[in-house]
Amino acid sequence: MKNIRKYLHPIIILVVFEAVAVTLWLTKNNLFYLFNFSYIGLSISLGVFLFIRKYKHARRIVQLLVGLYMLVYLGLICRENMQIEGFWYYLFTGVFEAATIHYAVAKIFGPLIFGRGWCGYACWTAMVLDFLPYKVPAQPRKRIGWVRYITFSLSLIFVAALFLAKVGQMERIMFWAFIVGNLVYYGIGIALAFAFQDNRAFCKYICPITVFLKPMSYFSLIRIQCNKDKCVNCGKCKRVCPMDVDPTDNARNRKNGTECILCMECVKNCPKNAL
Repeated sequence: MKNIRKYLHPIIILVVFEAVAVTLWLTKNNLFYLFNFSYIGLSISLGVFLFIRKYKHARRIVQLLVGLYMLVYLGLICRENMQIEGFWYYLFTGVFEAATIHYAVAKIFGPLIFGRGWCGYACWTAMVLDFLPYKVPAQPRKRIGWVRYITFSLSLIFVAALFLAKVGQMERIMFWAFIVGNLVYYGIGIALAFAFQDNRAFCKYICPITVFLKPMSYFSLIRIQCNKDKCVNCGKCKRVCPMDVDPTDNARNRKNGTECILCMECVKNCPKNAL
């Protein structure tokens, strides 16, 4: 019984994803959704299981399994634009498929449960950026987070302009927008990482998806909590956090609280198991 309780979290995650998979499969009459959400649920559950087993690369395995699936299979092979432009495109066409379902589950309503977990375990942009050498920020956080609202607006304006101009071959345009958009994101992300000595600089300042993620993450059910009785205020958890969060503060309005990507670096590095 004790061992079962130990692995309760990966079991719950798998059950939730399977429930979503079966529901979408039956309501949409499309076997793809059963495969899609079952695969993602299994990948995340595997990562949580490995983390419980104290395997140090647990998160990275999930990141690669899900990130490459989204980028290569859904994006390049199935030719679905999974970037925010694809979301606007399907939203404007009134089709609740692919990107719209993905955004609803992972980036709009999902964060009410798992916060910014998408950024830590599934984002294909961060998947590449996390290979860079600046895993812990070497410089203080910049006050340029407002740039994300510009990229968010530009993505909406771009797709809206295509519809207003009644451009033909929209599916083809969206596919190439996915390819070019990813190349631009990777280029900017890598440049910022080296300029600011921070792998996650793109996530903090540029990524348009955070406009959806941040407000919903404020109410997240799954959060890093600090046991104040065990904490010795050594500050190590703050130093290793890639997103500049203060994990010792349990308040929802804690410093950069909506930035936590559940990477568990603070948990792994706490000398007193207080997190």
